[in-house]
Amino acid sequence: MKHCIVGDVHGEYRALLNLVAKTPEGTKFVFVGDLVDRGSHSAHVIQFVRKHKFACVRGNHEEMMIEYGTSFIYSIENDEPIMQDNKWLRNGGRETLLAYGLVAIRGKELVPHVYIKEFLFQFKEDIAWLKRLPLYLELGIKHPSSGRSVVVSHSSISSVWDIRYKNQYANIFKETVLWHRTEPLDQAKIFNVFGHTPQVYSADIKKYYVNIDTGCYIKGKKGYGLLSAYCVESGEVYSSSDIN
Repeated sequence: MKHCIVGDVHGEYRALLNLVAKTPEGTKFVFVGDLVDRGSHSAHVIQFVRKHKFACVRGNHEEMMIEYGTSFIYSIENDEPIMQDNKWLRNGGRETLLAYGLVAIRGKELVPHVYIKEFLFQFKEDIAWLKRLPLYLELGIKHPSSGRSVVVSHSSISSVWDIRYKNQYANIFKETVLWHRTEPLDQAKIFNVFGHTPQVYSADIKKYYVNIDTGCYIKGKKGYGLLSAYCVESGEVYSSSDIN
């Protein structure tokens, strides 16, 4: 069985289906997070990953959806005005709310669907699922060339790997794994596969890490627009877009 680690999908459901179609039958998929936001089909992407019980770690966009999506639910259930501007909405959250059919756009304003309370349940269930996603996954396999244990995270985890069990550094660990774009360090003696920072033209493959984010959601800019997956056992990279 091949383990293919998929980069940041960002709601690009068709690109995800095209990518899956290119990989060998029986492939075990693992996702580096950022399933949601920016693209038009975040709800479908989460439904696909949940339905097939694929492994996934939490990304910074899941973190924003948890925080601000929970506030959105509270506002709807308590008949309060919804927020029209926050960090999540400015970074793809508007597209996610549209993907769930919860709002429409009137001018520049988000307007809740008239029957929103009747179908808010899927959004709530998906946020509950996002809350259960781990910050990293140890796959329990060795990388064939380095012999190191393979660890999947959203951003590079090597610089904070040694403090993962230290409660006093929990906030630093979480912040780094979700948000930082630091240069990966070869100090953890692991093989780290991550995303978060889009790479131009192709995945960044080094001796002890792979950045598999190839900017799937970035359309019309040369060198981006692909969703990619790294196969641990073979070292192959599979890529697709929303049109092939």
